[in-house]
Amino acid sequence: MTLQVENLSGGYGQTTVIQNINFTIPAGSVTALIGLNGSGKSTIINHLIGLLAPKTGSVVLNSHNLAQDPVGFKKQIAYVPEQPVLYEELNLQEHIQAMINIYHLNEKTSWEEATRLLKIFRLDDKLNWFPTHFSKGMRQKVMIVMAFITQADLFIIDEPFLGLDVLAVQDLLTLIDEKRESGASLLITTHVMSTLKAHADQYIYLEQGQIVASGAIDAISDQVPVMLIGEEQTNG
Repeated sequence: MTLQVENLSGGYGQTTVIQNINFTIPAGSVTALIGLNGSGKSTIINHLIGLLAPKTGSVVLNSHNLAQDPVGFKKQIAYVPEQPVLYEELNLQEHIQAMINIYHLNEKTSWEEATRLLKIFRLDDKLNWFPTHFSKGMRQKVMIVMAFITQADLFIIDEPFLGLDVLAVQDLLTLIDEKRESGASLLITTHVMSTLKAHADQYIYLEQGQIVASGAIDAISDQVPVMLIGEEQTNG
């Protein structure tokens, strides 16, 4: 269960944003993708989930090449976007059921796990709520619950801590550790390193679409701007 990204270059239209990106995420590990706004984090994510086609390079997960076998590749991943994407006509219960159906998950065990996660994020009494009733932070929690009920080999999580309250941040970090211990791989983008300091196995630091440094936090901290090392700010 390994993600291998080799010589990945790409962008939007004729504009190349990322160049010669190479990294590996082993099974049972957490990788933090860090960088300032415009460094290329979201562009990499969009290539990994298949929204953008690379100009060069390859993305392979467990021998499934994204370009050659997009269905086989995508069956193995779960994605939490920075901006929650929910269907306004579906309530919370229907969103979870839709995820179970899409991933062909076991109904009983999936709902047991969903119930556990809903309690953790204090959403268990809101199954009949529609997205219009949810705050930004609550919408983010719904996306996390839907992703984490899957048995994905790779979790791609884009700026998950923005908008979450302090309790929810700690709850998510606990779940991240659980998934890693179960053998899953996780790629998490963030603007700062401190929140993931005790949880990430490796960091990848981007500048202008290129990897400037990678490795453990202590090994690359002197190559990373101070503002990326500071404490994360969370919102209510």
